[in-house]
Amino acid sequence: MSVNHVVLGTGAIGRAIALELVGRGESVRMVTRSGKMEEVPAGVEVVAADLYDPATVKEVTRGAKVVYQAAQPRYFEWTTKFPPLQKSIIDGLTDSGAKLVLVENLYMYGESYGKPMTEDFPHNAHTRKGKTRGEMSRSAFEAHEAGKVRVTAGRGSDFFGPWGLPTTAMGERTFYPLLNGKPANLVGNVDAPHTHTYIPDFGKALVILGERDEADGQAWHVPNDMPQVTQREMLTMIAEEMGVSPKFSAMGKTMMWIGGLFIPEAKEAVEMMYEFEQPFIVDSSKFESTFGMKATPMKEAIKETVAWYKSHPQKK
Repeated sequence: MSVNHVVLGTGAIGRAIALELVGRGESVRMVTRSGKMEEVPAGVEVVAADLYDPATVKEVTRGAKVVYQAAQPRYFEWTTKFPPLQKSIIDGLTDSGAKLVLVENLYMYGESYGKPMTEDFPHNAHTRKGKTRGEMSRSAFEAHEAGKVRVTAGRGSDFFGPWGLPTTAMGERTFYPLLNGKPANLVGNVDAPHTHTYIPDFGKALVILGERDEADGQAWHVPNDMPQVTQREMLTMIAEEMGVSPKFSAMGKTMMWIGGLFIPEAKEAVEMMYEFEQPFIVDSSKFESTFGMKATPMKEAIKETVAWYKSHPQKK
């Protein structure tokens, strides 16, 4: 069956993309290694594919107008498996006529020293994963310049919302403990401003980038509401929505390192702790002024996120 939109990856961002597309009446195929997915959105086809094989990528995306690259290896395998994954996807899409929309984060910038990050911020990553992300982005836009495939990229900060991951700063470690009357688990300096991206906004922004030709060949920071809110302030809003006390504990770099002795994801998070030790502020004005999209107001986004976590009890 031919579809106009193919979403590679079925994580939180992949789901947000698919739901936005379905809401617009578009045909959607989602691709995962297993071909399985919880709570498949109505009207979405889910298929299994090995995205490390360019020939398979070519086949599973055949006829698509837009392909969204939201797939990634496990966090502790980024430096070894992420670059070949994305190269395979680009090779599989070369000369296909499809547009490739990349889901990116902000690792390539490195330390911002409190300055609001814009899309022209230098790529000064000092971490392994930051350098990996920067090289992947550079290679993708080189493919665009070479005429192999049209490329655009949407960059978001640490995200929150439906299907938030256990490893995200404002994900399961925050919402589930508060709902259960326990302290939330935060990281770093809780009084440093830190931009958070709402997952449905991320999905909507990526679909806009797929639609608009002026997005091609550029990276864009997706809209964020209240970019200078601190973790403490955000947690207080979450607790108010739940009607509970804003209790929390904050894990520093040393404790994260100790946790990394037993948990691979925690070990990989140590080098990224700089994002939570100083102001980490994202400027998304370029996207907002170009495409006219504003982020969901923070309190509304938090209300919707709390409702989602309440309807999806933590698995034992």
